[in-house]
Amino acid sequence: MFKDDPVRPANYERFARDVPQWYTDAKLGIFVHWGPYSVPAWGEPIGELGTIDPEYWFAHNPYAEWYYNTIRIAGSPAAEHHEATYGGAPYDTFIDQWTAAEFDADEFIALVKRTGARYFVPTTKHHDGVTLWDAPATGDRNTVARGPRRDLVGEFAEATRRAGLRFGVYYSGGLDWHFGDLPPITDEGQAFRRPVDDEYARYAHDHVSDLIRRYSPDILWGDIEWPDAGKPSGPHSMEHLFEEFYAAAPDGVANDRWGETHWDFRTSEYQNGTSVEGSGAWENCRGIGYSFGYNRLEGPEHILSGPEAVKTFVDIVSRGGNLLLNVGLTAEGRVPDLQRETLEFLATWNAENGHAVFGSRPFDAAASAEPWTRWTQSDGRAHAFVVGSGAVTLAGVSDAVDATTARAADGSSVAATRAGDRVEVQLPRGGDAPVLVSFDLAGPIA
Repeated sequence: MFKDDPVRPANYERFARDVPQWYTDAKLGIFVHWGPYSVPAWGEPIGELGTIDPEYWFAHNPYAEWYYNTIRIAGSPAAEHHEATYGGAPYDTFIDQWTAAEFDADEFIALVKRTGARYFVPTTKHHDGVTLWDAPATGDRNTVARGPRRDLVGEFAEATRRAGLRFGVYYSGGLDWHFGDLPPITDEGQAFRRPVDDEYARYAHDHVSDLIRRYSPDILWGDIEWPDAGKPSGPHSMEHLFEEFYAAAPDGVANDRWGETHWDFRTSEYQNGTSVEGSGAWENCRGIGYSFGYNRLEGPEHILSGPEAVKTFVDIVSRGGNLLLNVGLTAEGRVPDLQRETLEFLATWNAENGHAVFGSRPFDAAASAEPWTRWTQSDGRAHAFVVGSGAVTLAGVSDAVDATTARAADGSSVAATRAGDRVEVQLPRGGDAPVLVSFDLAGPIA
């Protein structure tokens, strides 16, 4: 969720490298949050992270995956709901009620691939400390020993590779509410009450090392931070884990939530941390709704519609970023209907227009709110994505754009005329989702 703004200390500088082209070209990844919290599947849908007062956020947390924390905040609506619905039962009761009975990894990854996503990242351990594989020293708090009684990380990894996609692992290194038995987080100023000692650093190190050795991930996706005792050099350090990771995956990438250590790309989340967007490699992650974990309280008014998801995706790509779009599976392993509708719309749109998005780079033309317009470039062409119908005028268009070569997504001609830096185009069709019009680049970009 939240993160510090790390700077590389000397012992991590050697991991700095050019970001591999596969990641820069990928543009879209699919994220999954799935755990015991998918049983109650409850959070107040109050809004997107970065738009809500932090003092209000924690007691009214819309993140269903934070249920374990929120129900321990006295007087919170989640605590009251938990008492009324489950009689205040221990959180670990939900481990045994999490069945995954309808989950088919290949079927799910087929949906992921249809969206056009080039990589997939499931949670392997979230802040509740329950692991989705038989992680070292977890006893029976893992999905092999209890609940699903399956190595879910392994199933995800095998299905992802069969589909020809890159595989990543999310691991919450900064928080583990079970390991340290720490009190709940009630405000942002508490430094997240995270375990920082050597015992936890070794525990977390052994988990990530096991993930690297067993599943050979292409992406290491950390969250919240890393225990302070594991940052200096040593055999159980984050530095050692990066050594293991890059030895196993020379073209692998790591995000920036491992504390003051190393990163290949920066991350924002919903509307939070957006200052990292716009320079170097970066990725915005968000749920289809306001929560990452499945939240049964979310209705259509809280969910990105298909057209909204497309606009979010295109906007991020036009600014040089990737989108990591999250799915919250139900306890049984189903994609909720509203989320599936959004994913299927995105899949259909990308099948028609993805050639102008995947592998593209930003284009120096004016983004616009009216008509909504974003630009990319690839293969010697500039691509305008426009929401509108009929004749629309695009302003601030580079002289390098040859208006006489306007084409629709299917290659058919589109009527277009230029007057100075304004190009009027006759959109082939209208709707709530962006329409693609591409142009040859006739000269150097201004």
